[in-house]
Amino acid sequence: MKLPKRWLARIAVGILLSTLPVAFQPEPAQGSLHWPESRKEQIRVRLVALAWSHPRSSFFANEEIFVAEKELTPGELRLVKLVYGFLPYQPRLSENGFDYSTLHEIQAVRDPNCDQTLRDLMLDDRDGKEYPLHYSPDSPSVNLDRRRMPLPCYLTTADDYTKALYRPVGSDVPLLTRR
Repeated sequence: MKLPKRWLARIAVGILLSTLPVAFQPEPAQGSLHWPESRKEQIRVRLVALAWSHPRSSFFANEEIFVAEKELTPGELRLVKLVYGFLPYQPRLSENGFDYSTLHEIQAVRDPNCDQTLRDLMLDDRDGKEYPLHYSPDSPSVNLDRRRMPLPCYLTTADDYTKALYRPVGSDVPLLTRR
């Protein structure tokens, strides 16, 4: 039986590669991905104002953007931007629990790429007009002098919503400024 020249060449290359030292052999491909894993953290927030809300879609994911107060420690609060994503069959956060006396426990991811100032949150990209925030009942109004400081952004979904605690605002919680 006579082998074609191509087969003989392939066999010779195979024998040559198997006899080469390990240093000259090609490295196997690495199959792991090298981007950072997003870490969810458990946070507590009070909703101060609704900055923007999509009209509800029955086909695509929806979102609402809030100005919220994140509880750092009991009595210590910080303003944050909260982006709440939900699917068509899930409830809006503004429909259930848009009350300042409700403390929401959620799992959220900190995303520095969506940090915005209060001024940017209030501006409409389409026409350049500034629209007022829609405040929740009994919430303090936001100090508009803070417009130049970017608010840290947190992303969450309806699936990451843990629970709502009714905790009336007492004298132990400092308010930003009353309207």
